[in-house]
Amino acid sequence: MDRPGRKELGRALMECGALASDWAPTFAAVDRAVFLPDLMWPYDMAARASVSVDRREDPDAWYAAADSDVPIVTQWDDGVHRGPGPGMLSTSSSSMPSVVYSLFQDLDVDEGMRVLDVGTGTGETAGALTHRVGRGSVVTVEVDRSVSADARERLCRQGVYPEVVVGDGGVGYAEGAPYDRVLATAGVREIPGAWVRQTRVGGIILAPWGTYYGNADAVVRLEVMDDGETACGGFTRSVEFMKLRAQRGPVVVHGEHVPPTALESAETSTTSLTETEFVTGPFTDLPFVLGLRVPYCRQAVADKRGGARPVWFYGLSDPSWACVMFRDGEGEAAVWQSGPRRLWDEVVAAYEWWRGRGTPGVPRFGLTVTPAGHRAWLDGPEEESWAV
Repeated sequence: MDRPGRKELGRALMECGALASDWAPTFAAVDRAVFLPDLMWPYDMAARASVSVDRREDPDAWYAAADSDVPIVTQWDDGVHRGPGPGMLSTSSSSMPSVVYSLFQDLDVDEGMRVLDVGTGTGETAGALTHRVGRGSVVTVEVDRSVSADARERLCRQGVYPEVVVGDGGVGYAEGAPYDRVLATAGVREIPGAWVRQTRVGGIILAPWGTYYGNADAVVRLEVMDDGETACGGFTRSVEFMKLRAQRGPVVVHGEHVPPTALESAETSTTSLTETEFVTGPFTDLPFVLGLRVPYCRQAVADKRGGARPVWFYGLSDPSWACVMFRDGEGEAAVWQSGPRRLWDEVVAAYEWWRGRGTPGVPRFGLTVTPAGHRAWLDGPEEESWAV
């Protein structure tokens, strides 16, 4: 089937730098479309929402979505939701091609390397890696048995044969170790020690990593050190992935943190920090940095209504909460805080720390993983660092 849209996608990926020339043969050989189900939910960038597309009803729209640089949800609510509309929580997907091929560049993988692929999903990533490194060198792990079975079938139909394993990707797959590369395509809040131990010294672990502060992730590229238990490296770019199921984090219920009359008894103040300065949106540096600096806190930015936008903060280890209310045309915003911590004060301190260091972007930060825990750092592990 001649698909001009797929050719145009390849050109666009080359032009933006996501698709390196040495990965072009893999892009040509491994077609995203053959790994997608008939009913899927591509993300409409203009509407900022997932929309349903069924190949059986509208094949042109289906292929147009498959050949677009957009993420596509392929499962909702751990398989409980069947459609046709979107569900509540996206739990398996096909990532944006530009993100996938950028990850491949960061991974620096080559023929003959052993690779652990965490989060099989549709199977496309495992297929591309197998095409690149060769048969018998890729292990792909998926926690959802149904998702794994569908991916295995699609991979076999294409004549691509990674080892497909059903299991918790967080524990890796010791039977296939040691690996030269570990690639996770699910967001994590903690780099599992098993990944470090199953990677050879000098090997690379690449994963979307973030904190519970929000959904923002950044790709961390870790090299396993000589002791075989420590990994260290910097962040490369901002991303956002659905989370590893075992690391989704606590569900915050607003009413449990903030009872109906809580504002009346809360400590009040004002802030000169403006909405424009603070609410910077997805894929920007600030939310990720605040997550690094403010532990055990979840932020929720509400929609603006009537010129007012509340931003909430919830303590994850205690009942603390805070709210700042930005209003159009007002010089200062009202602040409410309650509980053992003053979360807004902590957030402001983190913001001022960031500003005081010249508003460093994500690539200036890094992570060191040891059996004792994680430490984030700025401009090098021997420079300023702190536990996260």
